Amino acid sequence: MRATFLLTAAALAAAGCSTIKQNQGYIVDAPLLASVQPGVDNKSSVEKTLGRPTFGAEFDANEWYYVSRNTRQIAFLQPKAQTQAITKITFDGKGNVAKVETRGLELAENIHPVRDKTATLGRKQGLLEDIFGGVGALGSGAVQNDSAGGTQTGRDGPR
Repeated sequence: MRATFLLTAAALAAAGCSTIKQNQGYIVDAPLLASVQPGVDNKSSVEKTLGRPTFGAEFDANEWYYVSRNTRQIAFLQPKAQTQAITKITFDGKGNVAKVETRGLELAENIHPVRDKTATLGRKQGLLEDIFGGVGALGSGAVQNDSAGGTQTGRDGPR
């Protein structure tokens, strides 16, 4: 009985640790990518051969990027990049291909944000202070009638 329980628990644990593989971005076709030649192709022929780019450079319309990434994730852990390819195609002023470069994971960096909190100004109060904090303040600034027919405001206002 105990052996059956242990085998069942091990099977459930192994099922929970399944691997998820995911392909993101441009699917690289090496022969098509190799067919793009500087001095021969232009923007139109590159778009017909490779399709629209993943994105263009923000400040230079003569740079196109084709980005692909394959990741692997185990259960609930963060996905990790297995392969990555960034192909940069640079065009000259006339729209002809000037340079084709491909980079991989060698330029990828893992960034770990600092989890410190930023200090803020103001009071620290809990939920109950937020809800009941104004009780008793009602009427402190209310308008009251004067016996002389005038009005006066709370403690700090004009009389």
